[in-house]
Amino acid sequence: MGLIGMLLFLNVYAPQSLLPVLAREFGVSSAQVGTVIGSTTLAVALASPLAGLIADAHGRRRVILGAFALLTLPGVLAAQAQTLGALNLARFGQGLLIPLVMVAVSAYLAEEAPPERFARLLTAYVTGTIVGGWAGRLLSGLAEHAGNWKVAFWLLVLSNALALGVAVVGLPRETKFVPQRQMPEVLQTLRSHLRNPVLLLTCLNGFLILFVLVSVFNTVTLRLAGTPYGLGSGPIGAVFTVYLLGAVITPVAAPALAQRGPRWALGTAVLTGLVGLALTLAQPLPLLILGLAALACGVFLAQAASLNAVQQSVQAGRSLATGLYNLAYYGGASVASVLAGAAFDYQGWNAVVALCAAAMLAALWVGRRAWRSLAT
Repeated sequence: MGLIGMLLFLNVYAPQSLLPVLAREFGVSSAQVGTVIGSTTLAVALASPLAGLIADAHGRRRVILGAFALLTLPGVLAAQAQTLGALNLARFGQGLLIPLVMVAVSAYLAEEAPPERFARLLTAYVTGTIVGGWAGRLLSGLAEHAGNWKVAFWLLVLSNALALGVAVVGLPRETKFVPQRQMPEVLQTLRSHLRNPVLLLTCLNGFLILFVLVSVFNTVTLRLAGTPYGLGSGPIGAVFTVYLLGAVITPVAAPALAQRGPRWALGTAVLTGLVGLALTLAQPLPLLILGLAALACGVFLAQAASLNAVQQSVQAGRSLATGLYNLAYYGGASVASVLAGAAFDYQGWNAVVALCAAAMLAALWVGRRAWRSLAT
């Protein structure tokens, strides 16, 4: 599960360390270049509910295998892109396929994993996504630093081929999956989810969580490329090593999440994230990096809590529920890709921090209100 999460999320944020270079190459603003990330997250958001329906109808494992096989195609198109529009189109294609894996994995674990191991296995997947997010940014930065940013997308083509092999060998066949292929059943499940206040508020919480993460890490690349730091793509990619702290803290927190529940995890996450945001206001680079590390830990703990809450909030149609959550979650990333860039252009880093602090406090209020009835 960790390998699947890692190889999948290489695709999502790999170009983030390249944003200053892409802005110069294509002659666009901070808000415009943010669409390289936003095009993918928008597609993920739009495709997630449909991905849930597909996984509920055709099986989790089959959908995971098919998605990884198809992901090689937009990677090739991105590697050959000559304009920002062409790159964004290829990135949008990647985003349409990524949620097929995401929604299927959560439902697969909820159905196939022993109850006492579910939280740990889900946390292993989340940890893998963290490592993948870091590795994608680092490899992209190193590829550009070596002379060619397009190499980053060829690396994604290879990683998706590898992921297909991992899933074929490593995912046991389902034993508890019950297909939902009748449209009346699907519509009944959808209506049930849309009337579920816990699920809907959890979706709003997810929107705010990823809004913060993408806002910070999109714009911090632009800050680090400017005065007084003047970092290139390689060093900027190395800064994303702070993501690895998230990969450590998330599995360490898994027993506490299972024992004390998502409300406790969310409170801890928001406090950690706010401290991290405050530290990023400092100019010395070590303090800035420490702040980014704390923020990453907070956001990933909040994400683990939210995924736990999604699965607790429903008894059927789990892929569809995860798809609705991802619609909101990656919708937050799409909004952040443009809004945070505009805030950075308008008032610099301070405006981004204020925006993200408000979003984190809102996430705390929403999550604690929504999760009163969940297991603790």
